[in-house]
Parts: sequence; C-alpha cells; structure tokens
Amino acid sequence: MNAKRKAATFGEIMLRLKSPDSERFLQSPRFEATFGGGESNVAVSLSNYGMEASFITVLPDNPIADACERELRKYGVDTSHIVRGEGRMGIYFLEQGANQKPSKVIYDRSYSAVSTASSDSVDWEKAFEGVSWFHITGITPALSQSAADMSVKALEAAKKFGITVSCDFNYRSKLWNYGKSAPEVMRDIVKYADVGIANEEDCQKSLGISADTGVEEGELDLQKYEDLSGRVLSEFPNLDLIAITLRESVSADYNRWAACLSDGESFLVSKKYHINNIVDRVGAGDSFAAGLIYGISSGKELQKALEFATAASCLKHSVPGDFNLYTVDEVEDVAGGTTSGRVRR
Repeated sequence: MNAKRKAATFGEIMLRLKSPDSERFLQSPRFEATFGGGESNVAVSLSNYGMEASFITVLPDNPIADACERELRKYGVDTSHIVRGEGRMGIYFLEQGANQKPSKVIYDRSYSAVSTASSDSVDWEKAFEGVSWFHITGITPALSQSAADMSVKALEAAKKFGITVSCDFNYRSKLWNYGKSAPEVMRDIVKYADVGIANEEDCQKSLGISADTGVEEGELDLQKYEDLSGRVLSEFPNLDLIAITLRESVSADYNRWAACLSDGESFLVSKKYHINNIVDRVGAGDSFAAGLIYGISSGKELQKALEFATAASCLKHSVPGDFNLYTVDEVEDVAGGTTSGRVRR
C-alpha cells in the first residue's frame, strides 16, 4: 500500500448539541455546543498524529459554518477544499448514557448543504493533489441520492489517482430514508475500497452479510468473527483487509473493547481493554479507523497497526466530544501496556 502520509476524508460535519453531564434532554435549559461527524473525526485524529489531513465537505455560508472551519483548523486540518453552498448545517443532539440508560442521538440534518449539493460540487482532481489515502464512511451515502452520487465520484477519482481507500461501513438506520436500502448503495461503494472497517452490525445491515456473532450474549465468539471476516473478503475480493471492532457492552459506563483484522491469510486479534467510567463513546469507531490508517500508512506490521488503532479508540472513551485528542506517544504508551492511569509528574 502507498506509504505517503497525506490523507483526505469526505463527509458531513455537524453541530453537536449535548445535554450537560448525563442529564436528559433539556432537563436544564442548556446544551454544550461542539462539532463532529465521522469523517471529520478521522481527519482530526490523523492531524494529531502528525499526518497531513484534509477534510472535504459542503457547508452553508454562515457564521456557524465559519466557526466549524476554525475549529478544524485549530487541530491542523486542511479546510481549503470545503465548498460553500446552499442549505443548512446538520445538527445532532446527544443525551449521554449512564449505567443502564443508553446514550441517545437525535438527528436534525435533513436539507443540509452536503446532502442537497450537486454531485459535481467538489473538484476532486484538486482535492486529491498529493493525497495517498482517502477515507469515507457509510454515513454520507445514506444522506441522499446526491450525496451517494458524490461519494461514488470521489471514489472513482481516488482510484484513478492510485489512492488507497478505506471505508467504514457505518450503518445508521435513521438516515436511510430516500428510497434505497443500505446494501443497494453500500455494496457498490465498498467495491472501491482497499481497507474495510466495521462492527458486526455494519456488516449485516450495510452489506447484507448475515452473521451470528452472539454480540448480545456477553463474551464474543472469535471464531464467528473470523468466519464473518472471511465472508466479507470473499464477497469483496477488492478488499486487502477487513477490521472489525469488538465491543461488549456491560452497561453504558462499562464496556470491554477489542478488535480483529483479517487479510485473508491471517486473522489477528488485539488485546482487550476493560473501559470503566466511560466519559464519551461517540467517535470511538472513528478513532479506531484513524488509528488503523495511521498504523498502516506509517509502515507498522498489521498486528502493531491493529494494536495502535484499538488503543487509540480505547483512549477516546476518556475524552468528551467527537474528536480524539491524543498524540502518537500517548497511544503507543497504552498499546504498550501503560494502562494504570497513574498521575505523571
């Protein structure tokens, strides 16, 4: 795979409005306002790891979008290929889970600028100058037919320029509302990818690949995940790798977290982390994707790339907001076994 170190991501970034602490929506008349979205989360992580990272989207021409661009630039993300267009900025509302109360997300993103933009809005030849890795997810093609068409044009351009493509199969049931099912669209999207990233539900709901993984039953059966990985690679021979995250949810505050990876010859499994007192799990999958992209593009062996990605996503559970704000050294420490959380002086 291409070892250069410039990445681009494409998708929708939203205004994130979260109720304070673990309050119910509007229990007090406040929301914490930040920004987030799968692909922008990946770009921020990669920038924090020292890679050049560009985020591509369509935003409205208003002060909220201006603030959003400033926030991305604060973390070193290149925003020069963000297009301004008609429409609005998408919003998502988050109610933080606690104990047996699950987290709750409400989307308000219909008619957002990126979902209504023409599929020709982005000049992909310019956007991909110097880029060696392109990341996309299953969220953007779920927004609208035009967003799906724009995703395909981006992928066609990426393959034309010899760019390595990763796709997180992210399934969002609340978004597929424009007349097509997820597998109808996503199976074509994934045919452009070199690296697939998913959890077990994404494989089933986005690709229509059935899997009896026993995810609701406590301990996970790794043999079933090996079989699932094999099925994905068999149905999509263009994929060099498939990585699947393994989350065991004991409660909203306590999860066990690991991941596996297959290249069709070897089936690798990461160490497992016991994550107590979760601060914010939103963006954990994106931090895994970014960790894997960084690990592979920086030349790590597959097992070490997997361990880096899993450690990065473990750490994400301990920081509020969508973005994972850790450095390579901090992730390497956790991947290497430094997990006590002792104060450093």
